[in-house]
Amino acid sequence: MTSTTNDAFDRRGVLLSGFLPAALFAIGEGAIIPIIPIAADSLGASLAFAGFVAALILVGELIGDVPSGVVVGRIGERNAMIGAAVVSVVGLLVCVVSPNAWVLAVGVFLVGVSTAVFALARHAYMTTAIPLRIRARALSSLGGVFRFGYFVGPFVSAGVVHLTGTTQSAFWIHVVCCLAAAVVLLVLRDPATGERGLRLPSRASRPDAPDATDTTDAPNATDSARKTDGTAATGARTAPTPHPEEPPTDTGAQFVEREAHGLFRTIRENRAVLARLGSGAALIGALRAGRQVILPLWAVSVGLDDASAALVIGIAGAVDFALFYTSGQIMDRWGRLASALPCMLGLAVSYFLLAWSGHLDARVGWFVAIAIGMSLANGVGSGILMTLGADLAPRGNPAPFLGAWRFTGDFGSAAAPLLISGVTAVASLALASGVMGVLGLVGAGVLLRYVPRYLPRRLR
Repeated sequence: MTSTTNDAFDRRGVLLSGFLPAALFAIGEGAIIPIIPIAADSLGASLAFAGFVAALILVGELIGDVPSGVVVGRIGERNAMIGAAVVSVVGLLVCVVSPNAWVLAVGVFLVGVSTAVFALARHAYMTTAIPLRIRARALSSLGGVFRFGYFVGPFVSAGVVHLTGTTQSAFWIHVVCCLAAAVVLLVLRDPATGERGLRLPSRASRPDAPDATDTTDAPNATDSARKTDGTAATGARTAPTPHPEEPPTDTGAQFVEREAHGLFRTIRENRAVLARLGSGAALIGALRAGRQVILPLWAVSVGLDDASAALVIGIAGAVDFALFYTSGQIMDRWGRLASALPCMLGLAVSYFLLAWSGHLDARVGWFVAIAIGMSLANGVGSGILMTLGADLAPRGNPAPFLGAWRFTGDFGSAAAPLLISGVTAVASLALASGVMGVLGLVGAGVLLRYVPRYLPRRLR
């Protein structure tokens, strides 16, 4: 790679190698997410157990966050993504042949674990490759790519389920998408190295993106905590800058140092910011994940058939997808809170309305309207977790902190469906929706309290 490549932002290369595999993976994931609880229901699961099975994809992501930073650092981003796609295919084939809901749960869990590795590899690469001046828009666009998948996927699964007459046939969509993503990663050149295919990294450092190393322009969690709290060592320590004579190297391990900290060590080193602002991230993840579980369960409870439920969720996903770039513009222009607070408050109100609508005669119509309203609120916050993580991560070695940050968000994402399943089992789905609404209000308060503490004024 020439020196000019290191100095200039390769927009086309990043778009192809960064967004295309993510789009394919997201389409497949979007196709199966609304189908999982419906498939469990068709295999004889109760409403509460169907929610539990749906939660396992997020539990798998949470557990997958533990080794994901090490995996990316050891074998490289490209290799990690290809491996994650292969593991996903294995889990999806288990889902296809599952004779009961318990076997389905195993397959769903494997898909969740592989999704964690895939997502961290993408996030860490984008954090390092994208200049700070357009980071929020770029990461919101990456969030928009996932929303594009969640928009397109349900329509594809609705068509496949309608044509085949079996709910489990929707899992083949994700199989095809995972294989396609792996092929793209093997064929396209890495814009940072010009290499194709599988190749082990020679060392774990990466040339930073243009202006990404400007510590004045891009403070990490440690710097922000010192300025606001007067204390030190609340954020991750910045890795040493490589010597300028060292040549740039290959694959995604370029941004993960060979001696990268383990997840739990990183959590300990960043416990202050993760306990405070990270709890807000966990609640954002909880409300978003709860939406993905409660809407299919609500569709089952009001009597919608499989294809119709997927269609409604797909329409709601279109609203979500339409707002991803707007969210990035809001964050870049008015700050992170201008996106995060409307997102959390809108989701909280939507959960309350869903709980209230359960006794109405026109509950199917209310369900459609509330699903669209939830997507509107969620779309306003597109990319907020990735952007906050990128704002807080140290520039020289972001992956360990991003792994810890993802772990906190995924903890909330995994806990919310389990909470919904548990409350539904002992009480009702409507009460579970009300509990999620309360958590949304709490999350808005946490973000309002701690975002100003850890981010400089121009990013708030």
